[in-house]
Amino acid sequence: MLTQIYNLDQLNQLVKQDPQKWRPLVFTNGCFDLLHVGHIRYLQTAKSLGNKLIVGVNSDHSINQIKPNKGRPIIPEQQRLEVLGSLRSVDAVVLFSQKTADHLLKVLEPDIYVKGGDYDIQTLPEANTVQEYGGKIELIKIEIPTSTSKIIEKIRNTCL
Repeated sequence: MLTQIYNLDQLNQLVKQDPQKWRPLVFTNGCFDLLHVGHIRYLQTAKSLGNKLIVGVNSDHSINQIKPNKGRPIIPEQQRLEVLGSLRSVDAVVLFSQKTADHLLKVLEPDIYVKGGDYDIQTLPEANTVQEYGGKIELIKIEIPTSTSKIIEKIRNTCL
């Protein structure tokens, strides 16, 4: 079953209409350009922390802002949304065009905000937002050190 792809207003309405169904709400975000086993394990762990998992997906435009002149993303946003939405651990996906997920967090106020263990509270751009509304931050240990950027680099080096 394909997870529904929502806009922020639709998703916010659903959460508010039936909080018992959605909460505790877990939220994470990222580019998810080339999905790999590190992403899968990360999302499965995130889902286990609450009732529903919402994934915010960076738009093509925001990835270009974050990673300028790197030829990213490789996979277009609508395809990335569909791939993530097909995962059993993901309950909803939402596209965002800003550099950070602050706006999504302010609107949805998830109970738990999850990011990878490559972050700490000091380097996490959204930490202040989550702390302001009283949410909890969970940093998930990276089990398999896999990087989309390194996969892309390896492909490029192999094909040259």
